[in-house]
Amino acid sequence: MKDAFGLPQSLLVLGGTSEIALATVRRLIARRARTVWLAGRPSSGLEQAAVSLRALGADVRTVDFDALDPESHETALGKVFAEGAVDTVLLAFGVLGDQAHDERDPLRAVRVAQTNYTGAVSAGLVAARALQAQGHGSLVVLSAAAGERARRADFIYGSSKAGLDTFAQGLGDALYGTGVHVMVVRPGFVRTRMTAGRAREPLATTPEAVATAIELGLRRRSEAVWVPGLLRLVMSVLRHTPRALFRRLPL
Repeated sequence: MKDAFGLPQSLLVLGGTSEIALATVRRLIARRARTVWLAGRPSSGLEQAAVSLRALGADVRTVDFDALDPESHETALGKVFAEGAVDTVLLAFGVLGDQAHDERDPLRAVRVAQTNYTGAVSAGLVAARALQAQGHGSLVVLSAAAGERARRADFIYGSSKAGLDTFAQGLGDALYGTGVHVMVVRPGFVRTRMTAGRAREPLATTPEAVATAIELGLRRRSEAVWVPGLLRLVMSVLRHTPRALFRRLPL
């Protein structure tokens, strides 16, 4: 169960090697989270993440999970919930892709969409049903500011996040009043391994800053969190910018 401050004591991370997810877990362990499940493809990175979190005093376990294999999601997540209640599920997997290459290779573009959207729809619904069955819990969905409006530079990635964001909002509405809370997190450009080598964008942030915002959002039971907060205003302006003008912007 969550503590008196609304913070989780048990976590399931879908995308167990995500730098944002791991920064969030470290922060929540410091706030008394004690049981952590890291779900992802078997790898040395997943095991190393588990070892590093165990060193902080948490009971950390791993479970095989593949976003691109929706038929396995029921079984994978079922193993976790069979061991006990989960206070918070953090849906943090995703790929950035390579816009220039993906435009020329439709199969690569489809893989981005299947990972970021189709896989998330499947895992999100399975997790939501399990949380609803236990009568409480939060589902935190890592979206992106890029999903607010398609940019020439990353419209394949952005469109997949737009779909995910809309799905998560609708799921939150569907679960309203059931005891299950859905929170959408919309960071801007995050400095991680995934974005290494890319030009730094204005209002860039860090995994630690996103983790701080997630913790605050959980305390407040927020439905949407922007990181940094100023992005909410910026994206509101861009969303209403006429298309002819938007095309000319250096985005």
